[in-house]
Amino acid sequence: MNSTEKANQGKKEAQLPISGFEIDRHTAIVIVDPQNDFLSPDGVAWGAVGQSVMENNTVDNIESLFRLGAENGIHVFISPHYYYKHDHGWQFEGTLEKLMHNINMFDRGDQLNVDGFEGSGADWLPAYKPYIMDEEKVTICGPHKVFGPENNDLVLQLRKQKIDKVILGGMSGNLCVESHMRELLECGFEIAVIGDATASAKLPHLDGDQAAQTNYVMMASVVYTTSQLEEVLESRKILAEE
Repeated sequence: MNSTEKANQGKKEAQLPISGFEIDRHTAIVIVDPQNDFLSPDGVAWGAVGQSVMENNTVDNIESLFRLGAENGIHVFISPHYYYKHDHGWQFEGTLEKLMHNINMFDRGDQLNVDGFEGSGADWLPAYKPYIMDEEKVTICGPHKVFGPENNDLVLQLRKQKIDKVILGGMSGNLCVESHMRELLECGFEIAVIGDATASAKLPHLDGDQAAQTNYVMMASVVYTTSQLEEVLESRKILAEE
């Protein structure tokens, strides 16, 4: 066997298996942090994530997830990120936690105080509000505080709806979305990630989107683009009608 043949054999051996993902009545859409501070050009994180948001067409693709949920009877769960006044008294923080506190990202007064929430960085992107306000189809969970859902009620809310499969998107890709993916996997959920309905910080010598997309492929059952998900759901409708 010559060197080229050995290299080609290595490529074949390195291919990842296909797990598959069947969308059924036990499937939900989970959207992480669909908020102004990440997704609006006026948001405090736009300087870090804006390039990736525009490259992935993330704003429109997250809206498509809301729309596809509504059109296909798939319940949507939102895992938001809020910081209250008492959170700014933390005695230690990781790098990105410190940054978020420094720039007052996702800030609110307290759990019971919505003064100044409307239109703030913690508020939903305006295009998403018509979907989010539909309480029968959308569940807003308590806030997660660092990156993953370990400290909010997302898993409880999913279990109470007998959900065991999750279609996942939102912000930001290599932090909160990836952390949600990892925790949900550990809790026994099947995960499909919508890769272009996420985006991540891009900084000198650091590409969060590349890191996230790599880990999605290695860990989720499947990674779809938004258009691929739409095709899958359309095929599901056709099969149901036959």
